[in-house]
Amino acid sequence: MTLAVGPHAATLRFIDGLVADGGLGPGDKLPTERELSASAGVSRAVVRAALDTLEERGAVVRHVGRGTFLTPRASTELELAHHPSPAEIMASRFVLEPELLPLAVNAATRADIDEMHRCLRGGHEATTSEEFERWDTLLHHSFALATHNMVLIGVSKLLIDSRIQPIWGSLKRRSFNPELKKCYCTEHEAIVAALEDRDPAAASEAMREHLRHVRTTLLGTDT
Repeated sequence: MTLAVGPHAATLRFIDGLVADGGLGPGDKLPTERELSASAGVSRAVVRAALDTLEERGAVVRHVGRGTFLTPRASTELELAHHPSPAEIMASRFVLEPELLPLAVNAATRADIDEMHRCLRGGHEATTSEEFERWDTLLHHSFALATHNMVLIGVSKLLIDSRIQPIWGSLKRRSFNPELKKCYCTEHEAIVAALEDRDPAAASEAMREHLRHVRTTLLGTDT
């Protein structure tokens, strides 16, 4: 499997999710380029390129002065953005995240650790699944940033891109509740505490324990 990555691919997946979650169908109008840019967190040039791709595939039709509309081929063509399965995402996270923590333990600066604590606070204060997912993503990426290794940071960004899809978001929303959020926050705190203590083995094991919990919650399996 080849996973398309980068802002262009992430924007295609964002539009796919918008269509799926919003129940849009043939003939329905998409948000404006400005609105898509703000919602997806990318430039208007990236949005325009993604819409160009969809227009070339016959998934959308654009009318000057009126906007962009879905065609009957939209559902099929949007799938060409390709989504990795949640199981594939979790398997990839198990390979990467526990193993980068020893590097983060050795390389993390005070600023890196302060960012982790900022993300922890954001997670505690989150009241919706979407808010918590945002802070959760930022926290996990902060571990990669703390390695100061551009390759690992790039792979972490790839994993973030892979999670921008309807099925992952749907699983997270369905499982989200105050008790689960509390458990995840406690697990996150254990990872950060081990990192602050400069204990690579404890940090890696805390991450594995957390990811096992996430996998069981989302997929109903611990393997």
